[in-house]
Amino acid sequence: MKFLLVLLAFVGSFTASGQTTAPTAFNATLDGYEYPYPVKYLPLRLEGQAMRMAYMDVPAAAKANGRTVVLLHGKNFFGAYWRETIKALTAAGFRVVVPDQIGFGKSDKPDIHYSFHQLARNTKHILDTLGVQKAIIVGHSMGGMLATRFALMYPATTEKLVLENPIGLEDYRVSVPFQSVDQAEATERKSTEESIRKYHATYYPHGYPKAHDEWLLPLAAQTRHPDFPKVARANALTFEMIYQQPVSYEFSRVTVPTLLIIGQDDRTVVGKGLVKDQKLLATLGQYPELGRRTAAQIKGAKLVPLSGVGHIPHLEATPRFLEALLAFIK
Repeated sequence: MKFLLVLLAFVGSFTASGQTTAPTAFNATLDGYEYPYPVKYLPLRLEGQAMRMAYMDVPAAAKANGRTVVLLHGKNFFGAYWRETIKALTAAGFRVVVPDQIGFGKSDKPDIHYSFHQLARNTKHILDTLGVQKAIIVGHSMGGMLATRFALMYPATTEKLVLENPIGLEDYRVSVPFQSVDQAEATERKSTEESIRKYHATYYPHGYPKAHDEWLLPLAAQTRHPDFPKVARANALTFEMIYQQPVSYEFSRVTVPTLLIIGQDDRTVVGKGLVKDQKLLATLGQYPELGRRTAAQIKGAKLVPLSGVGHIPHLEATPRFLEALLAFIK
């Protein structure tokens, strides 16, 4: 039986290099799914459990400028979706480090207490292991919350901070009803390719691009593997982390140079399905205003609004995203 499951996973496997086929099943750590660059692993021990944290460490493809960029993924994603951003940064002379946080991607999915503080510490551990003393920290969506926490915990390590449509610009606890981890896990266990596709479509208010299947299908394939309960549990625990650990009250404490790149048509709200009052829901996830408010709270912050763009500028509007990013960090 075990051999059959492995065989099925590999028969349907595909890569993050632009070629896609429909995968049959992937386990909790996406074994058999090839990332665009070699994956390394950092051994960790948290809460008495041994685990591995996956990451890519990509050298400069042009003359190295001696600087490093760290790319932090969102909740419903994994490091591979930064592929085009990695290409552009390495071509510009940067070293690029792309972690899969514990609970995501090719990293282990332990049943532990998840916190942005711990994820930031794990990320710092990777940089320390690699001998990186200073880095530009770029975070998308949930990665923006983590990037903010990293910059607050390790300002001396953070050369610059870039937030791409970060969630957590508002405190979801104020408007989104509480649910227990068990309730969230029960919902996660019901996930299917159809439900995941429906949610991911909200990232693209002007129409879901077929190319996004490359980043959706691996997640959908995990729902068909015996490991999925482990993935569902981690998904529930990390939802709780986002809900319970806001950063929105601390932006005024950020002291490093900061850029916000905000797709203006994004209306992402964590826990949106739990909000039954449609009038209240209409007031949430207003990224144009949230972006302006957050930029005003961070001393000297620069805001680049991208009109006609949703939640994932680095995929939906890659040239405009890269233009803003490179202009800020060069």
